[in-house]
Amino acid sequence: MVAKLPEQGAEAEGYQRGLGTRQIQMLAIGGTIGTGLFLGAGENIAKAGPSLILAYAVAGLMVFFVVRALGELLMYRRAEGGFAGYAREFLGPFWGYATTWTYWIIWVTTGMAELTAAGKYVQKWWPGVEQWQTALVALVVLFAVNLISVKLFGELEFWFAMIKVAAIVMMILVGIGVLVFGFSDAGDTAAVSNLWSHGGFFPEGVSPALMTLQMVMFAYLGVELVGVTASEAKDPEKNIPRAINALPLRFALFYLGSLLVILSVVPWTAFKGGASPFVLAFDEIGIPGGGDIVNVVVLTAALSSCNAGGLYSTSRMLRTAGVNGDGPRALAGLNGRGVPVLTVVISALVMGIGVVVNAVVPDKAFEYITSVSTGGAILVWTVILVAHMVYRRKAAAGALPRASYRMPWAPYTNWLVLAFFVFVTVTIAWEADTRIALYVMTGWLVLLVAGWPVVRRRSRESADARAVPAGESANA
Repeated sequence: MVAKLPEQGAEAEGYQRGLGTRQIQMLAIGGTIGTGLFLGAGENIAKAGPSLILAYAVAGLMVFFVVRALGELLMYRRAEGGFAGYAREFLGPFWGYATTWTYWIIWVTTGMAELTAAGKYVQKWWPGVEQWQTALVALVVLFAVNLISVKLFGELEFWFAMIKVAAIVMMILVGIGVLVFGFSDAGDTAAVSNLWSHGGFFPEGVSPALMTLQMVMFAYLGVELVGVTASEAKDPEKNIPRAINALPLRFALFYLGSLLVILSVVPWTAFKGGASPFVLAFDEIGIPGGGDIVNVVVLTAALSSCNAGGLYSTSRMLRTAGVNGDGPRALAGLNGRGVPVLTVVISALVMGIGVVVNAVVPDKAFEYITSVSTGGAILVWTVILVAHMVYRRKAAAGALPRASYRMPWAPYTNWLVLAFFVFVTVTIAWEADTRIALYVMTGWLVLLVAGWPVVRRRSRESADARAVPAGESANA
């Protein structure tokens, strides 16, 4: 058997192991609970009714298989940049380069959307505050936190996520109380039968339910952050599998549980696009200050998603470009606390473009951004699944060691999820408002292909320079 490749863990990369079990678990779930659930679910309910719950269940299962495949790769070895390192090892240098930059642009774009959402949420309390001002303040604060240390970042994200988790649990408990005891303004009409008594579980038919998959998949974007955090995790052999195994329960509670309750308390016909279904549900229940409480939660959700994905993951993926030769070598630098300062600065500056355009964001901006992010996420998740299949074949042949943590029923589950991704891509292409994502992703792939010869040449020159013995001329 071929010897196991050396681990590229914290010591090799220069990162500090500052993230514990609770922080890794909250990063995995905190990156996913953002505007996709708190804001995007409203429009999806209006489109598909209660059948949206089934869409979330199916999509959650597929995403869980993706993370299980990533978990097996992480237990094989922890690569610089997580899944970008596996793309490079198992699919070739181009796919490592393409995955790195694609994941970076996905989260930079999504971070802009989260900052925009934060600006809108704050206007509920202070209408006179310009949207771009809130976005700028939020970006500066999160930028400063990410510069200080990974431990502080982990603590901030832990508490961000805790607020979201506690709020969703509170919403579920209040909703159950309304259903069981009939208190509040919604008590007379609240009933589990609301899930099927207003036109059935598929009130608009199956097709509208399928069309919600694009936004549903966007809601799960960020769950793969467990792969990005692996290099800075304490005791990763124990903590990474534990965090991944906890995801189904968290998906069932946060996504399915919350939607089941609010759609039982309030008939689906009361919801509309452009408004948070959670805010609407609490307004219907009539709890004093309920709308303000939920607004705090959705604001926190936006900041959390921007923190975990927009700045943390983008800065790490950008550093991967410097380490692997997919970008300027200067991107690989770390400060004394193990923070990639330059890449945090670059990601924050690019996200700042969103601050500039906040005042002129068109009505369809949120839908456009989420469809582009979903298209990019499907590409990255596909790379993870294919890299995992290549690894499994090599491990079965004895060329690589078998990981102790394995994806269930592979490679059949790999093919199942890949087929599902193809179907979601078709739904994106089906509607004019989301079809733009395919144009954008096609243009992005053209840029990646065009930039590859430059990157490959720089990488070869760097490798040749390292191969020249000290004191000898490269032209000798």
